[in-house]
Amino acid sequence: MSARTVTVLEANQDLQTARHATRGILAAASHLPTAAAAALRARIDKVAVTAAAHAADVDGNSRFPQEAIAAARAERLLGIAVPREFGGDGASIAEVADICYALGRACASTAMVYAMHQTKVACIARHGQNSAWHQLLLRRLASEQLLLASSTTEGQSGGDVRNSSAAVERNGARISLAREATVISYGRAADGIVTTARRSADTASSDQVLAVFLKSDYTLDPVSGWDAFGMRGTCSEGFKLTASAASEQILPMGYNKIHAQTMMPVAHLLWSSAWAGIAAAAVGRARDFVRKAAQRSGGTLPPAAAHLTRANSSLRTLRSLIATSLRRFEAADAAVLETIDFQTGMNLLKVNASELAVGTVMSAMQTCGLSGYRNDGEFSIGRHLRDILSSPIMINNDRILANVATASLVSGIPDSLSD
Repeated sequence: MSARTVTVLEANQDLQTARHATRGILAAASHLPTAAAAALRARIDKVAVTAAAHAADVDGNSRFPQEAIAAARAERLLGIAVPREFGGDGASIAEVADICYALGRACASTAMVYAMHQTKVACIARHGQNSAWHQLLLRRLASEQLLLASSTTEGQSGGDVRNSSAAVERNGARISLAREATVISYGRAADGIVTTARRSADTASSDQVLAVFLKSDYTLDPVSGWDAFGMRGTCSEGFKLTASAASEQILPMGYNKIHAQTMMPVAHLLWSSAWAGIAAAAVGRARDFVRKAAQRSGGTLPPAAAHLTRANSSLRTLRSLIATSLRRFEAADAAVLETIDFQTGMNLLKVNASELAVGTVMSAMQTCGLSGYRNDGEFSIGRHLRDILSSPIMINNDRILANVATASLVSGIPDSLSD
């Protein structure tokens, strides 16, 4: 079988998955008027179908999913979470999570790019509305559908996003920053970069700010490439980031509060939703494999069907976990968001969701057996497995569990199942 035939087979399988991808975790658009909900589903479906059509090529060539992001821009999904008063759709985090889920079923890299972008939009929308510069940026995000990348990983600190080595330097109304950014996903393709930094050279590494730099404000000098096992289309290269901009481009609230109230919980909710989408796509292929095997054997299920039962069960658990966490996030005020209990729950969401997603895809692989293991067939799950294995190491679960351990010592034990 030729490489071209394999690509077409896989793309067709992804297209079938994408056509059902708008059935999300919360069916969040259901509160909209019928016509508006249908229009939103149609917009999401168009992007998901485009993402699926190019997913195999994006993975095979480790390239940015330009077609899918262009489709998202055309359907105005990049600025969907911008508040209505600034020209956006005012979409909730739950609605954005459903889009991440739909894209995850179509193309993992597209879903992760979209999730990372929307996390930055959420930070600006929730913490920049009292700043004239960020108000203008929100309008541009809606009108121009700009794509934002993130720079929170630096030097030897790895995924320790709550400490920064590089400090902002101030010169009157201007600021500058030089940062060794070991990872800036899709940095070359972005229209701007949202980055953490130490407030000044004489402050503690944990005293951080969050700044927005647009493409004309910075240069990126490559320091490392991206030839990865999975999530190849995120193009998570390393750069030296050198930026100069107006001081008002720093968000007015300290990063400690932005991280607690928005950055961490929204990232974990949207990443988890993308991972759930990948898992759902794998389960879909496993289900189709079992159906075809049963048809060939006169209705007798293959022995591996037991693995499909396990995959379905873990996917249900994963979706329920995310849906519950989304409701909890959207019901919380600023005070609740910063509590130890809430912070611990959102950190553990990331750990539990990633482990459930990996387990779900593995069960789907076991369902399909050799047909899932091979790369040259309609039931291949190799790409899904490679992509989902990024989830436990994207801000390593071990780091999160170690950080949560101290909080666990002071957390109370619930007295009932309803607490």
